[in-house]
Amino acid sequence: MTVGNVSERRRREVIDALRRGTVPSAGLDLLAVGLGRFTAALDDELAVASRSGAVFKAVRGEYGSGKTFFARWLAERAKRAGPAVAEVQISETETPLHRLETVYRRLCENLSTAQFAPSALRSVIDAWMYTLEEDSLAAGVPEAELDPAVAALLEKRLAEVSRSAPAFAAALRGYRAALAASDPVTAEAVLAWLGGQPHVAASAKRAAGVRGDLDHFGALGFVQGLLTVLRDSGHQGLLLVLDEVETLQRVRSDVRDKALNALRQLIDEVDSGRFPGLYVLITGTPAFFSEGSQGVQRLAPLAARLATDFDTDARFDNPRAVQTRLPGFSHDGLLELGIRVRDLYAAGASTRVASVVDDAYLADLARAVAGSLGDRVGVAPRLFLKKLVGEVLDRVDQFPDFDPRVHYRLTVGAHELTEVERNALSMDDISLDLP
Repeated sequence: MTVGNVSERRRREVIDALRRGTVPSAGLDLLAVGLGRFTAALDDELAVASRSGAVFKAVRGEYGSGKTFFARWLAERAKRAGPAVAEVQISETETPLHRLETVYRRLCENLSTAQFAPSALRSVIDAWMYTLEEDSLAAGVPEAELDPAVAALLEKRLAEVSRSAPAFAAALRGYRAALAASDPVTAEAVLAWLGGQPHVAASAKRAAGVRGDLDHFGALGFVQGLLTVLRDSGHQGLLLVLDEVETLQRVRSDVRDKALNALRQLIDEVDSGRFPGLYVLITGTPAFFSEGSQGVQRLAPLAARLATDFDTDARFDNPRAVQTRLPGFSHDGLLELGIRVRDLYAAGASTRVASVVDDAYLADLARAVAGSLGDRVGVAPRLFLKKLVGEVLDRVDQFPDFDPRVHYRLTVGAHELTEVERNALSMDDISLDLP
């Protein structure tokens, strides 16, 4: 993607997100500096998933190295290629990894496709129901016999899933029956149960022929069922991102052990072929994967499955390996990123933006931001772009006499740093100007 073919809406969405200091929801190819080395391998892996294969990938990087950006950049590529996407933030309280039923619920809440924003679960299931009707009509079924024909086709498509997750198939039948009976309340409740939501009305569950709430052991079967629905509704698989897995290091030892074993189980299920079309991407720090005793190394079978050689020069890292290392930003990379954002901004701004905020000034600003953070360049990109857009480019665009070399002095307050950035820095060793 280049500046010349970016729509005004997309350009504004990217610039607005950078001004807020957040990762844009789209247009990440514009900001993907230094990720070109991974594209061929990742696109091949997405193709494997779209052909009903399965992939497990781990991405390691220090705090602030861009792991979340990498995951969302890959998610954007996945949507363009066809698969659906779900990003799940692992946390001790909201989404503990050892509670797979909670992970599945977050998956459904954050499910998105190229056409539908989160949560796309209802849209996907409705599209699947429509596909069943269209396939039945294409097979010559008369309109009067459509309902039993669709029901029979539903059973056929879910035959394999029914063996491991009969409740998933039953709930789909119940959802379809509620729609046919013009009972939207029951249909919504059954759909919520399908998405792993607790506390669904007992009357709705009785109508669908299911009982209780989804548990840890049933969650993987529901993932299997969802993959079948996605495939038959025109989506070639699912990219599931489990972000911030390193938070497992901060939980109680018994909870950590359960979570690590759940991760090991998930890898084994992916390798066994149980989930055709699933691409699982996890992110974490080096300490979680190999350098600490509170992470992967705590469970030897898991450590063996994720073992990757990082002793050689980073230039020769294998992007096809089960574990990939993010190198983080250099000063040159930060400058390239600034130039890209400046050019994107200038495409919809006054002509003086490009001349006043030239490459030399961008290099000075990048060095200043990195220097204010103890020269930790890997932590600088978000703050650098926020300062560049909100405090420099906006002012140059709006005030004809504003010159950043004369009228602007960079300050970085501790309150401007995110928790991730604070984790990456030793605040006692770095002096920050407090406005």
